[in-house]
Parts: sequence; structure tokens; C-alpha cells
Amino acid sequence: MNRARGCLALACLLVNMAAWALPPGIMPVAGRPAPALQLNDFNGKPCNLADTAGHWRFVHFWASWCAPCRREMPSIQQAMHRLAGSGIEFVVVNTAESEDDVFTFLASVAPEILPLMDTDGLATAAWQPRGLPATFLVDPQGKIRYQALGGRHWNEPVYLDFLRHLPVRPATPAGNK
Repeated sequence: MNRARGCLALACLLVNMAAWALPPGIMPVAGRPAPALQLNDFNGKPCNLADTAGHWRFVHFWASWCAPCRREMPSIQQAMHRLAGSGIEFVVVNTAESEDDVFTFLASVAPEILPLMDTDGLATAAWQPRGLPATFLVDPQGKIRYQALGGRHWNEPVYLDFLRHLPVRPATPAGNK
């Protein structure tokens, strides 16, 4: 009987540990402050990341010449629809391309996305992605908590569930305040 209880307890522990696992490609970050991000959107309207404090922010850097970005963008548009009203703010930043290139690209793969335009690449440089595409998840207090390098299917259940269940006040990793 004790052996059966021990096996049951171990099984419950393993199930709970699996629930805590991060989706493939999502890496925790020690909570460094997110760099400033003040850009105009594709229509010329100014946008400031600081204005969305209090919410999780999905900050995504991409370019139309990037093959993984091309494959990933439709899934971001779908995730935006599926997570509407969840409190997550999606910020999609094009890195140093012309408006014509961005318009042509988005018209064919994700026409509902309204990107911010980093025309000179300085905002991208401040965020220091290690390549494109790169996604940063910024907590409600303005700290980067997770990053994803390379493309992924954000509309898949594992990523949608992860994004839906981001904590309002994330735990601080040991040694970080």
C-alpha cells in the first residue's frame, strides 16, 4: 500500500513538473530591464512600450528577408487573435527595412499586423537580439523574463497556453531583484 502511494505521489510530482516546463525554444531571462522602445507604427503613429506597463508585452523583432520570420508571422497574427483580451500586448518591430518592403511582405502573409518601424535599426541594436526573428516577453514591471530566438509556431496550443498563463507578478529568479 505504501509503495502504491509512493508511486502515485511520484506520478503526481512528474505531471506537475511537466506543467511547469517551458515550451520548446522559450528561455528564461534573469529579469533585466527592457530597453526603451519608442517608434512609429506603419501609419506614422508614435508608440511607446512604456505606455503598456502593467501588462505582459510580446516584443518581436523581424525582417521580411528572414526565412524563419516569413514562416512565423502568420502564426503571430493568429496568436494575436486567439489571445485578444488576455492582457498581453503584442509589439511587432520591423528591423531597418523600407515601408514598401514591409507593406508588400505583410500584405501577403499577415495583413492585420501593424508593425513598428525601426528604420535606422537603433531600437533593435538596443535590445540586442542574437539574430532574427527574436521575441522578448516583458513582464508588467518592465523586465525581460523570457526570450525566444528563431521562429516558432506561436499559434500552437503549447505556446498559447504558456502566454495565457504568464503570472501577473512573475517570481524573481534567485539572486535577482
